[in-house]
Amino acid sequence: MAIRVLIKTSEYHDSVSLMLLARELSNLVGVKDAAVVMATDANKSILAESGLFTGQVEKATPNDLIVAVNAVDADKAEQAIEKADQLLKVKTVSEKDVSFKPKTLHAATASNPETNLVVISLPGRYAADEAWDALYKGLHVLLFSDNVSLEDEISLKKYARDHGLLLMGPGAGTTILNGVGLGFANVLPEGPVGIVSAAGTGLQEVSTLLARHGVGISQGIGVGGRDLKQEVGGIMMLEALKALQEDPSTSVLVLISKPPARQIQQSILKQTSSSDKPTIVCFLGGDLDEIASFRNAIPARTLYECSLLAEEAVHPDMQAIPDLMEREQADLSNLAGQINGRLNKKQKYLRGLFSGGTLCYEAQVIWKNMLDIPVNSNAPLLSGLKLADSTKSQGHTAVDLGEEEFTVGRPHPMIDNELRIRRLLQEAHDPLVAVIMLDVVLGYGAHPNPALELGKAIEEVHNIGLSENREIPVITSITGTMNDPQGYEHTISALGKAGAIVCESNFAAAFLTGMIVDIQRGHLR
Repeated sequence: MAIRVLIKTSEYHDSVSLMLLARELSNLVGVKDAAVVMATDANKSILAESGLFTGQVEKATPNDLIVAVNAVDADKAEQAIEKADQLLKVKTVSEKDVSFKPKTLHAATASNPETNLVVISLPGRYAADEAWDALYKGLHVLLFSDNVSLEDEISLKKYARDHGLLLMGPGAGTTILNGVGLGFANVLPEGPVGIVSAAGTGLQEVSTLLARHGVGISQGIGVGGRDLKQEVGGIMMLEALKALQEDPSTSVLVLISKPPARQIQQSILKQTSSSDKPTIVCFLGGDLDEIASFRNAIPARTLYECSLLAEEAVHPDMQAIPDLMEREQADLSNLAGQINGRLNKKQKYLRGLFSGGTLCYEAQVIWKNMLDIPVNSNAPLLSGLKLADSTKSQGHTAVDLGEEEFTVGRPHPMIDNELRIRRLLQEAHDPLVAVIMLDVVLGYGAHPNPALELGKAIEEVHNIGLSENREIPVITSITGTMNDPQGYEHTISALGKAGAIVCESNFAAAFLTGMIVDIQRGHLR
């Protein structure tokens, strides 16, 4: 085996191009593994875990591009590096694509004067300037970009509010306006539920659970994960909430976020009281009693319960929610007992590998409530549980692989499964791991067939377990609808055939994962 590395100093390419290049290199004859990433600390650690770390990698700076190849011999490795260098130098333009593609916002709006919204997805240091340009032109903005300063966010949102505009983001991954999905979005039916969310996958999870029960949405407005911080003041959640309260096509409201600053929470809850529309409030891990003390505010502990409460508000004659959840949890507990019987005495830790930050957070809330055990994370419930190194698990661990530390210089894990597959195999080799949980998010913008790549990795996890005479259960849930382009039923079938246990919701997957650990913990006492 031979490892070769190419460092491109101060060179930037968009993350999807790097992903495609890495795949092309991996498919070359004689190449066992390849990675093309920016030289961030997190990416260096991943290269080290993958056996692709060299002295050259160590010296690279975060502004440098790393191409690392592991091949069967030195000649194949050198050929792959030369191929990578050639491809990075070539800028191709499709001869078939002769459509007009404006290069500036001014050109785009001039070619279509009726435009009233712009989606901005640029490196953070450039995104704020484009957002200002759009707002000055009277356009609503979906600011998909992250790494935008807090100061810029506050200024942009204040200007938008004062001029009757929406500034959704930064880091607003999902929005559905008038039936059009922006960013990561699912194929959803139209209906009476309006959602305002400071959590992209939270919006996706609730809306897709509703869709699978035949309930549609009027609007789904993503406001960015920092909107409810004290400094920002919940500016956009308040503005979006007011708009939906006045919207005649919206009869039920849903608010989703991590726990806001208390002053901001009270401001938002006061606004819910100004309308007669029932408002389901899912502030994950927040104070349920305080939420319930406000008129028309209905607290939800989890995204799953949030979807059920919204469905109940639309269809009051549905089965009682406590009975439904009790029966489901009893079935999951029975399944956990069956799985636990196949574990050995050394296996005791859970590992969650998430592409969705809100799904990671919801799982931690569930595990805290049902197990009362510390779960370490790069995005923990409590600061004292933050991982020292996000690339290495410690005890019970839940990792949000969509956090900025992992997405600089590589695509989001909803688009590219490579990083999660590497981490999945890393966890499988740990003899102390009892169960691994994965989320799978479908829809526009996501990987076209995640079950194909993740399925192969899950099969490999199973083979690792067989070789070491132990069971390694992999629990998954799928955030998606029957009409999503990847195929909801296809994804369930493919992951099930690969050996995964597929649950109906992120809640169910986290509950099952927690029960397996809880039963195992009882056996080990």
